[in-house]
Amino acid sequence: MNNVIANILRFLLLLTAQVAICQHICLFGYMKPSLFLLALFLLPMELPLSLQYLIGFLSGFVVDAFAHTFGYSSFACTLMMFVRPYVAHWLNGSNNVKFENIDRPEPGAKDFRWVFFYTLILTAIYVITTVMLETMTFKNFGHTLLVILGNIVFTVFVILCIEYIFHSHTKNEA
Repeated sequence: MNNVIANILRFLLLLTAQVAICQHICLFGYMKPSLFLLALFLLPMELPLSLQYLIGFLSGFVVDAFAHTFGYSSFACTLMMFVRPYVAHWLNGSNNVKFENIDRPEPGAKDFRWVFFYTLILTAIYVITTVMLETMTFKNFGHTLLVILGNIVFTVFVILCIEYIFHSHTKNEA
């Protein structure tokens, strides 16, 4: 029960931080951190997939409502939550299609390499989707690519820093 309350509080805190603080950060004119993704990354893998999709959609909807982006984050978060179990399976090297046996996707349960690639791939899916939906053109592809890469690097850096600051557990050897 404490785990459920901790997940809800973490989710609300990160979503509030995204809306109140991160929406107003614009480093070098185009790099904005998407801190709320951390709450989605750390959702337990045991949750039913439909609930994961709903949580992803609703969190994206809240971000869209405050950022005045017309469903871009909602779609990107839902897509990211759809791909999340497959990314975790691929990183685990598992050939079976059951999603229940995946460990928790956090630094205490996985090594740095796993957490880094998990965060990088899912962040890239979110950022590429939102930026391409916002621009809807390949006219200034160089600038668009710079925005995508900048947002991915900045978001991954911030998320990994926060993960490793607040999850100082050692890897379980069991």
